[in-house]
Amino acid sequence: MVVLGIESTAHTASVGIVDERAEVLGLASDMYRPPRGGIHPREAANHHVDLLPGLVEQALERARVRTNEVDAVAFAQGPGLGPCLRAGATVARVLSLAWNRPLVPVNHCVAHVEIARVLSGLDDPLLLYASGGNTQVIAYGRGRYRVLGETLDIGVGNFLDKLWIGLGGTFPGGPALEAEAKAGTELYSLPYSVHGMDVAFSGMLTATLALHAKGTPRPDLAYSVETTAYAMLTEITERALAHRGRNSVVLGGGVACNERLRGMVRAMVEGRGGTMFAPPRSLCVDNGAMIAWTGHLAHRAGVSVGVPDSAVLPRQRTDLVTTPWRAG
Repeated sequence: MVVLGIESTAHTASVGIVDERAEVLGLASDMYRPPRGGIHPREAANHHVDLLPGLVEQALERARVRTNEVDAVAFAQGPGLGPCLRAGATVARVLSLAWNRPLVPVNHCVAHVEIARVLSGLDDPLLLYASGGNTQVIAYGRGRYRVLGETLDIGVGNFLDKLWIGLGGTFPGGPALEAEAKAGTELYSLPYSVHGMDVAFSGMLTATLALHAKGTPRPDLAYSVETTAYAMLTEITERALAHRGRNSVVLGGGVACNERLRGMVRAMVEGRGGTMFAPPRSLCVDNGAMIAWTGHLAHRAGVSVGVPDSAVLPRQRTDLVTTPWRAG
């Protein structure tokens, strides 16, 4: 079985093609980069509308797959930015109708779980999902993925983007902040906001910008932010492991590409005698292959929708989506 998946939840337009063994046959992606400030949803959606048709062609060419060999078309239904989601869903509907293939809706967060799960070979790991709009600790239970802890204000990736722009940089902030942090040597005290299983980043954002206004060196600020924010995420992940009696963690989301975060989580998990796995960068960030793979699982379990029932769900939560492919 060959499935084509379309990702368009935020800044990235991506098309992936996978087979039943989770082999990525073709992947083509392009990120919207605003000239200044953060993401404007309508401008990002216009980028996706312009780029997605060509990305479909590129993915098919790289996969060496003809359109009549595609068995289903999957798309990210939510959560995400409404205009961006609609851009991807529209392309998916057109392909489904043109090729007469089933249309399969996929939850973006669940897709991060499933691609990490199959690549790791781990049957039932926890997921630390750290991205721009989402920050969650996720585990499977009773027919769906459950959110054990999450951000109370903004996603860790949005926090890093807002901070970097406030420090005089441009979007995206995470990779630039990581590079800056490597030159930092002094650890400044910042708000450590862990509330049980949840975290918050707005206080750290305010405090860091205040230190910047006082002339604190930017590398030291970046180093302090990474150390503090990722310690918070590591703490709630460890608490979730203890609560669920698990010993394995997989990472997902663009922020999960960060080497400091990976190292901190790995040290924690291995200290408990467990296993940590992070997908390669191309499959850790938003990508069409994870949508295609989860679409394959859903389609095999009998999930598909007609075009009239394929509305996007910008606020769709991870724990509201059933996962029939995991039943039993």
